[in-house]
Amino acid sequence: MKVKIGLESHIQLNTKSKIFCGCANPVNMKEEPEPNTVACDTCLGLPGTKPRANKAVVEMALKVALALNCRMAKETYFSRKTYFYPDMNKNFQITQYEIPIAEKGSMESAGKKIGIRRVHMEEDPAKLVHIGGLGGKHVLVDYNRAGIPLIEIVTEPDFTSPEEARLYLQKLESILEYLGVYDSASSAVMKSDANISLEGGMRIEVKNITGTKDIERALKFEIMRQGNLIKRGMEVKRETRMWNPDLGATQSMRGKEEEAEYGYIFESDLTMLEISTGMVSAAKKSLPELPDQRFRRFVKQYELPEKVAESVISELDLAELFEQIAKRVSPKLAGTWISGYLKKTLNWHNLRFRESGLRKEWVISLLKMFESGRITDRNAEMVIRYMVEEKRPPEKIIKKHSLGKAALDLDAVVKKVLEKNKKAAEDYRKGEKKALHFLVGQCMKETRGQADANEIKKSILRLLK
Repeated sequence: MKVKIGLESHIQLNTKSKIFCGCANPVNMKEEPEPNTVACDTCLGLPGTKPRANKAVVEMALKVALALNCRMAKETYFSRKTYFYPDMNKNFQITQYEIPIAEKGSMESAGKKIGIRRVHMEEDPAKLVHIGGLGGKHVLVDYNRAGIPLIEIVTEPDFTSPEEARLYLQKLESILEYLGVYDSASSAVMKSDANISLEGGMRIEVKNITGTKDIERALKFEIMRQGNLIKRGMEVKRETRMWNPDLGATQSMRGKEEEAEYGYIFESDLTMLEISTGMVSAAKKSLPELPDQRFRRFVKQYELPEKVAESVISELDLAELFEQIAKRVSPKLAGTWISGYLKKTLNWHNLRFRESGLRKEWVISLLKMFESGRITDRNAEMVIRYMVEEKRPPEKIIKKHSLGKAALDLDAVVKKVLEKNKKAAEDYRKGEKKALHFLVGQCMKETRGQADANEIKKSILRLLK
């Protein structure tokens, strides 16, 4: 059954102030402020207030549009979108509709070209707090979030599977972080609405899918739900649904609105914005090396395997860490360890490198010890784990946990292991290669990881002759 998916992603930008007033942008605050303490008359939509456009938001939107190969508008406008909900007190949202800042772009993702329909700027609504959960008796409104600058990136319906949508969002997040307009380690949020239809059914919108982790789960559920309806001969009605990550399911919100229902009109309190060639040129000059460019350079300059390079460049802080470490140790060694043991440990703790408390000097020191043969690969991996957990340099970790490479009579250890595991030794002589891996593992266990696996293997093969 054919599937068509398009995404509308809303990204909170990390400007110093909000999009239409001078209030501080809460996404840059180290601690979440008390409700309704970062809000002014404009945020609250009080009568007589006038919005003013934030130049930094326009500049960030231009950078994003250029990175996504979009056409820039020469003139762009803001519009009012009729919006009768308590999280938008003035009963409309200031957004862009008729003439967005950019459109008709594209992005390569997982070997596939994804069309970018439009990029536009808008304001975030306030936050609704449901007391007692959805369906509870009371709803509170926190206007701190009102006016946080957003860019919305709308794709063409070019995705044919949930996995494609996830890979696109992961790459988009990486591009936005390279551009310096979004930081996933901050309180800034990237949310996506997915438009999905199956052959024989109507288009359904699924709202409030946060980040990249839940997009695949939400779409898989919705494909299964719609598919079951079609198989039973039931109608898939056009509607707006909400993703509930706790239930792992989508829930009906309301019937799908048509564009005409929003009653778009130009925002009369904001003037037309002229996007001059000078502004576009300045934005182009400010563009950093983007993920695809860095990937190609790492493969060529450092001769990294493509899978390693892809893993290293996927996160800006890891890519920068690699370049610093590659000046001190073998680039291939640095790439393998960063994309392997280090990234695995950080992912386990749900941390980015800059959040982990690790210092680049610690990683360099550890890899230099490994490169010189002063520590085994198994114990070096253990040191990385302890460094993340204890926030201590490798020398202290090695001393505390006795992870250094000891002077061992390796042949004596191997003989002891072979004596205890005669069947495994005989199986290897008969051509069972797995038996050798087992014997190496037993020797590593016997030496508590203080012997090198390759040296153990050589000793075993010599003694088994």
